[in-house]
Amino acid sequence: MSNFVEELKWRGMLHDMMPGTEEQLNKEITNGYIGFDPTADSLHVGHLVQIMTLIHYQKAGHRPIALVGGATGMVGDPSGKSAERNLLSEDILFHNVKCLETQLRKFLDFDDTDKGAKLVNNYDWFKNISFLDFIRDVGKHLTINYMMSKDSVKMRLEGETGMSFTEFTYQLVQGYDFFHLWKNEKCQVQMGGSDQWGNIVTGTELIRRKGQGTAFALTTNLIKKSDGTKFGKTESGAIWLDPMRTSPYKFYQFWLNASDADAASWIRIFTLLNKETIESIEAAHALEPHTRILQKALAQDITTRVHSAEAHAQAIEASAILFGQGTSETLAQLDESTFLEIFDGVPSFQLTKSELAIGLTIIDLLAEKTTVFPSKSEARKMLQGGGVALNKNKIEDQNLMVTEAHLINQKYLLVQKGKKNYFLISFL
Repeated sequence: MSNFVEELKWRGMLHDMMPGTEEQLNKEITNGYIGFDPTADSLHVGHLVQIMTLIHYQKAGHRPIALVGGATGMVGDPSGKSAERNLLSEDILFHNVKCLETQLRKFLDFDDTDKGAKLVNNYDWFKNISFLDFIRDVGKHLTINYMMSKDSVKMRLEGETGMSFTEFTYQLVQGYDFFHLWKNEKCQVQMGGSDQWGNIVTGTELIRRKGQGTAFALTTNLIKKSDGTKFGKTESGAIWLDPMRTSPYKFYQFWLNASDADAASWIRIFTLLNKETIESIEAAHALEPHTRILQKALAQDITTRVHSAEAHAQAIEASAILFGQGTSETLAQLDESTFLEIFDGVPSFQLTKSELAIGLTIIDLLAEKTTVFPSKSEARKMLQGGGVALNKNKIEDQNLMVTEAHLINQKYLLVQKGKKNYFLISFL
């Protein structure tokens, strides 16, 4: 076994832990778990801290348990929330559970050894517990005073929206999860983000009072960007692990566009690179910061592990297109969503395919059907100088007839004026 706590410390991940936690982990192989509530059909980069925690836990020689909250997802965790979550239907919830289970299997080793990870769903034990049984056998062990002392409860009670009884019981439900895993899976440690501390120690208290046992808690730091904005969020929304929600290109760009300060922190948290390698990358980056060595190493590691080496290579090729290094063949290989994401925000025009059917010259396309150029004479002059490209191919024939054969994904034309000015024309 290696020292799991020390690993978290040098990576800047450790926030707090109960006394005796490190001693327990250094003494023997210990089962530990983290819960993931299925509020969506995909995990997002905010969950990656906890996924990495489980990965390091397993690499240190311990047995990780990933809990997908089919039951707790029905209740909704109030921690860190100013308003109550919308409750999901059972069909949606169970669909989300299956999706999360599939994603978690990509990161952990679920072999049959004593160290093999285990995947559990708390719906499996809650579905047979009646409300009366729960409040009698579980609720009696924790006082209202104890439950109301938690920060997640205090914040909501002091706010304008208050807190429903449903959310108030969440810490009891999560606490029972820990008790169940302690009793049935010999699980002695629960981990989570620092906002989960109250819920986690409720579990250790329930184990102490109901089971006369000992359990431990460990939390990791919540990740924030150096500029104070929320980690994992962009103008267009969250960065998801599912490629259908966030393309590998956009996922790669999220990490590549990190500031130097964020990249220096994130490369420790989100990659499996060792300390010596990271320090070597940082030293090289300091000599040539404009090359963004740090960001590229971060983006490569995490994109490859979440998606694949092929997805990482394609993301690099797609990124190169904006800087004039791509080719028409590269464009042709892009799926539509990635193609549109690359050129999101560039000036765009919409035409109909019927206009191509009757024949459309490049001059008419650029200066009559669109306003890429303000006049035909300016378009002709730029074409003569070799300053116009169609789908990354330089146009040398001023009388070129544009046809449907030129369309990318049977729908788009990409016009480039000079080196950096792009225009997107779609044909409906």
